[in-house]
Amino acid sequence: MSELEVARPAVRSADIMRIMELIPHRYPFLLIDRVEEIVVGESAVGVKNVTINEQFFQGHFPRQPVMPGVLIVEAMAQTAAVLVVETLDGEAAGKLVYFMTIDSARFRKPVVPGATIKIHVVKERNRRNVWKFRGEARVEGALVAEAKFSAMIMDD
Repeated sequence: MSELEVARPAVRSADIMRIMELIPHRYPFLLIDRVEEIVVGESAVGVKNVTINEQFFQGHFPRQPVMPGVLIVEAMAQTAAVLVVETLDGEAAGKLVYFMTIDSARFRKPVVPGATIKIHVVKERNRRNVWKFRGEARVEGALVAEAKFSAMIMDD
């Protein structure tokens, strides 16, 4: 391989059907619609289309709907879970991913119906079944939330 032919990890994607094969979450708690970029072992970009039909808008808040920040962090975790399963080449498919820590969570702007959230997660490190990530959520390029988190992959 020449210097110009740098080895790069394969880039994959996952539609909603593939996501449901990889992680056990289902409506109303499946919070990502697709993963448009998966760089195995490194990073992923998930997408959440926020609609007024989301159940949480019934109570958060009826006159001024705002997506709860904790659900944005959950969407980051689900994107990370897809990355983990793809990285482990399917051997973790259907296993449960439990949050261990959520650190440095910051919520910058409210997310409202009609928004499309791009969720960027980057693996910082992993050791056996414990994985650490940092995530950012953006709407139209603007940072709306960020967090560092770790999760443990467990049999269900």
